[in-house]
Formats: sequence, structure tokens, C-alpha cells
Amino acid sequence: MKKYLLFIGILTLVSCSKSTEKDLNKMDVFVSELMQKMTLEEKIGQLNLITPGSDIPTGSVVSTDVESKIKNGQVGGMFGVIGPEKIREAQALAVNESRLKIPLLFGSDVIHGHKTTFPIPLGLASSWDTELIKKSAQIAADEATSDGLNWVFSPMVDISRDPRWGRVAEGSGEDAYLGSQIAKAMVTGYQGDDLSKNNTVMASVKHFALYGGSEAGRDYNTVDMSKLRMYNEYLPPYKAAVDAGVGSVMSSFNEIDGVPATGNKWLLTDLLRGEWGFDGLVVSDYTSVNEMIAHGMGDLQTVSALSLKAGLDMDMVGEGFLTTLKKSLDEGKITEADINLACRRILEAKYKLGLFDDPFRYIDEKRAEQNILTVENRDFARKAATHSFVLLKNNKQTLPLISSKKIALVGPLANNKNNMLGTWAVSGNPQLSIPVLEGIKNVMGADVKVRYAKGANITDDAALAKRANVFGERVDIDARSPEVLIAEAVLLAKNSDVVVAVVGEASEMSGEAASRSDIGLPQSQKNLLAALKKTGKPIVLVIMSGRPLTLEWENENADAILQVWFAGIEAGNAIADVLYGKYNPSGKLPMTFPRNVGQIPIYYNHKNTGRPFDANNKFTTKYLDVSNEPLYPFGYGLSYTTFDYKISQSAEVMDAKNSITFTAEISNTGNFDGEEVAQLYIHQKVGAITRPVKELKGFKKVLMKKGKTATVDFTLTVDDLKYYHPDLSFTYDPGEFEFFIGTSSNQDFTGRFIVK
Repeated sequence: MKKYLLFIGILTLVSCSKSTEKDLNKMDVFVSELMQKMTLEEKIGQLNLITPGSDIPTGSVVSTDVESKIKNGQVGGMFGVIGPEKIREAQALAVNESRLKIPLLFGSDVIHGHKTTFPIPLGLASSWDTELIKKSAQIAADEATSDGLNWVFSPMVDISRDPRWGRVAEGSGEDAYLGSQIAKAMVTGYQGDDLSKNNTVMASVKHFALYGGSEAGRDYNTVDMSKLRMYNEYLPPYKAAVDAGVGSVMSSFNEIDGVPATGNKWLLTDLLRGEWGFDGLVVSDYTSVNEMIAHGMGDLQTVSALSLKAGLDMDMVGEGFLTTLKKSLDEGKITEADINLACRRILEAKYKLGLFDDPFRYIDEKRAEQNILTVENRDFARKAATHSFVLLKNNKQTLPLISSKKIALVGPLANNKNNMLGTWAVSGNPQLSIPVLEGIKNVMGADVKVRYAKGANITDDAALAKRANVFGERVDIDARSPEVLIAEAVLLAKNSDVVVAVVGEASEMSGEAASRSDIGLPQSQKNLLAALKKTGKPIVLVIMSGRPLTLEWENENADAILQVWFAGIEAGNAIADVLYGKYNPSGKLPMTFPRNVGQIPIYYNHKNTGRPFDANNKFTTKYLDVSNEPLYPFGYGLSYTTFDYKISQSAEVMDAKNSITFTAEISNTGNFDGEEVAQLYIHQKVGAITRPVKELKGFKKVLMKKGKTATVDFTLTVDDLKYYHPDLSFTYDPGEFEFFIGTSSNQDFTGRFIVK
């Protein structure tokens, strides 16, 4: 391929994660020489990220006059453009018709796969398998780059304890330790060890920061918390991504200490760059610069200057930088050094990606034909889906299903391609997905004894359906009445051995701008399940959702419950694999399931009060009308087999020079081969500040044949016991600790150790 060299002398590309001092010096010289040739307007133009209006994933603002802006050097990058032909055309405008021929960045919301769609991130997190998650990101990067992209707005690592917030679907749940391990895996999967390779992409960790703590679970809402809670409970996954070498960071919509994140200098400069040493580019979320006006921070010129001074480099879609920075410079509200610094960071990202060496390195129509939606990719998506499912209940071994039994497959999501992919599947094609009915026939053959009835609409509420259908039809309201739909399903159930009801949310009932105050099943589906219960037939619930739901009635009345989230393009095949025992479910919950919304926020690693729960004492911390305990705890998940644990430890005392190894001998005592996620939790009994009742400190997933035993080791040092103290020093406290290794967070401590 022809090389498009802007300057002679570029001999070596630089890797984001393996940069040598020589490489960095070359990059610095190159960027400095280029910036000397740039006008002020061209520098400001690099700070402008636009979208042409196709495939808009969020927001309502669309960039105008795109072609002339590119030619005039007023654009630094684009998103919402997918496909090598379209990207080639736009890149050609930049490198052939702009004055300095500076290439563009091309980004997209590649959240859980590109065109091969994997389970939603909350589902992937349920696998507790970081190697599997890393590979999903590698495949996504390979497909995205084959489609011409070089930048992905992922991973989303926001910690959240409130399932009313729809964007829990995009994250890894409630725990900072688990979230940090997944953040590292995703960044490494996307970026590899060399950003200049044409099958790696620059990742953008988001949303920086604390977005998952929005009040009342309402999207875009206020976040207010102490520095100690930030540092100990919400910031670790972002820092893990930075430590893993993430190339860019996206600011969040919420405010922090009264200042919106996009214009928050403490966040974007003091913390991110000063404390953590981040040296990549920071991009705003969609029009979040402009939205600071509604926050009450000033007019567009004021908030644009505030954001630039705070450390924001690139303005997504709002064009406040493009239209106001020169005026702010003339008025002395910003300096040219501020503009230069932001411009330099963007040019350095392009250099690391190899775009100055070859602006078209990611644009290859042959790769798109060969690498996207391959059989191998779809096979891995199927594997990832099976590993993401969580078995919540299995009374009297209702599952796995026996092939000879007659199955009544019912429910609005049982034969529904439009909802298999889940939210934020920007490039995925729902019509290529496998629904459950098709998957059962694929796995068990055409002679399988399964018959289907819709049974209910996802919701009968036309107004809710309209809001859920903003990206296409996700909720179709049947022309038949709800009574007719239920009667058809009941008749089918009466003439079957087992009912499999596939129920839950539509895919866009979770995700961005999809907060819900009632996170139970819609009434239309509750009515269906109540009618099915009256038939007396065993009921297996397959729950599709982008969040934990309130399932108290379902837990009491169903015989088995399989939580499958939104499983992606191979959903139906994977669900059938698990229902019929081709794969033994191994998923564990990354987020607590509440009994009702009144328990929210609810999370396993809460603090004790001065009056801990005591059922026999009224004046202790509890509800009058419901248990304190969740319906399903963090880390919970059943298997078709059973596991026994025997725990030992290498020592009872440790200090700064010595570690302790905890060993679990895990025996598969059931009748199926299976995988188990062994989880290590500790509790510090006395600390400089109050400590959580439990903290996850390690996990390992192991496969065991039936009747076999596996040994799992966890080694702790004092570094694993450090946390942020009131002065924000990161250190540990000597003292007594409790621990246990088990299958879920809701177990009692079984051992102790002393730290000196």
C-alpha cells in the first residue's frame, strides 16, 4: 500500500504500552515540527470531534457542513461513520485536500463486540473470566479495524449499586476489585502491545468519573460523594485502565464536588494526569461541554474555556471549542499554550496509531470481507454467552431439560430477533441473531418436541413501547388481545411436560436514557406467568434483561430461573446449550439483585452501623416490611453440579516482608462436569476508618470433571490490604482480619489472620 508520509524521516512507529525514550523523542520532534506549521485555527480544528449524522448512537445534535470543515482543517476526528468505503472517502478529504494533510481519527461505540455481538458487558462480567473478556475485546478490535475504525469508546467501567440506572448494562457491576480486573482485560484486549498494528484500536475508558453514582438511578443526574468513597469504591477501575495504558479517557455527564466532570480541573488534571500519570487524550462525552450551560456554569464560550483549562482535549459534537476558543484567546480567558497542549495530545494519539505513516492503514475492504462475522467469531460469541448465564434457581433439578420431554416455549422474547443483541450494539444486525426457538432446533435437531406461543407482549403500555423503540422496533404490540395471547400459551402449556418462559425487558429498556423506577417484569408478562402457574406444569424462566430485576414472585413460583442478560448474536444457540445441558452454567452475579426497589442502593460490601442488624432488637438497622438481605447476592450463581470446599492457609501472621497463601481444595461432588468461580473475601475488623463488612480480594475460575478435585491458591501481601485513609494516603493497618473462600459473597467467615 502506498505510504502517505507527511514528513520525511518517520522511520519507526511508537507503541502506546511499550514506548522507549527514543520513540517518545521521535514523536515529540515530529509533533513539534508539525505544530510549528499549523495555524491557530488548524490547532483548534484538531480539537473538534464530529459526527455526520448516520448511525447516531446518542443525542440529537448532528454536525453540519462536514466536508468543508474537513477540507479546512477544522476536524480532528469523526464517529458514527462505519465501513471502509465511507471512512476512506472521509480520510481522503483530510489527507488530500486539507492544507497540512493531517489524518483523522475514526471512532465508534464498540461496547460488546463490533458486528459479532457478544453479551452485554454486565453479562460478560458475569463470566468472571478475564481471559474470555480480553479475547472478546481482541475480536472486537479486529472486526472494528477491519471496518476502518481506530478508536473505540470502551470500556465503560462505572461502578453502580443502583439497578434502576439503565447503564448498569454497559458496566461490570458493583465491585471495584472485579471491575478493575475487567477494565485491565478490556484495555489489553483492545490495544494489544502495539497501537500501530492494524488490528488494534485505541480504547477510551469511560465515563470519567463516578457516573454510576447518579442520584435515584436517573441518567445524567447529580453525583455527590466523599473523596474517601471516590478513591476506595468508585475510582479504582478507571485507575486500573490508566495503569493498563489506555489511550484515551472520556469525561462523564455528572458533576463532581459541584463542578461538571467535563470542566473539572481537579478531576481531569490534578487526579488523572497529576496523581495517576495519564498522558493520553481526554475527550468529552456527546455535547457534554455544551450541557454545562444547563448545569449553570455559563454560556458556551465560558464553559468551553472552562473545559479546555480543566484538561479536556477534544470536544465531541458540540463545537464549542471550534466556535469560541479564538475569542476566548483574544480576551485572555485562555492561552495559546492551553490550545497547544490539547492539540499535541490529539496529534500524539494519531502518531501512536500509525496514521501519519499511513492514514489508510485501517482501511482494507479485503479485511472487512475476511474478518467480520466469521464462523470462528460467532463460535466464540456463543461460548462467551454460555459462560455469562447465571443459574438463579433450580428446584428438584428441573434443568437441564430432558430431550424426550414436550416443551412449551412461551414468552415475548422466545422468538424475537430484535432483542437478542441488547443495548449499545451499534454495528450489530439484529436480523443475524439467533432467537431461542431457532437455537433449540439448532442444538436439539428438527425433531425436538418444542412448540411456541408468544403468550404476551413485552409490555401492553403503548407509551413505554414507543420510548423503547427509539432505535427500531424492540416492542411489538400484537394485534391480538392480551387475553387471547395468554389463552394460547396456557393451552400449549397444558399439553406439554415443561414450560420454558422467555421473559424480561426489551433491549432498549436498559442502557442510556433507560432508567426505570420499577424494575420488575412488566405487568403483561406477570399476568402470563400467573396464568401458566395455574396449569401446575414445571416452569423454567429464562430472564433477559440489562440489569438486576426484582423477582420475588418469580423466585417463589418458578421451578428454575436462568438469567441470560442480553446474550448477543448467538443468544438462542447458547441458551439452548445451557437449557439442555450441553454446557453447565458457571456465571456468578456481578451485581446484587434486590427484593424490591425500596432496598436500593444495595451492595454486598456495605459498612456496618453502630447498631448492626439484630432480628430480636427493634432498634437496629433494618426494614419493618422486608429483610435486609437481597434476593440474590453478589457472586451468587448455581450449577447443575455441586462443589465442596476445604480451606487451609500457609500462616496466621503476615507483615510487610511476608505473604499468606490461602488454599481451597474444591471437589466436584455432583453428576456433571462443571466450572466453579472460587472467591476470596476478607474483613478488616478494626481500621483507621470504618471498613466494609466484606471485600472481594481474589477469584479464580476452574473446570472440574465430576468426582474430581482442583486446588486453587490465593496469595495476599500487605499491598492487597491497602486502602485510602482520611488524608488520602494509600496504606494498610496492622490488626486482625477474617476471611473465607467460597462460592458466593453471602457466606460466613471461616478463618482469621493477623497483620503486623
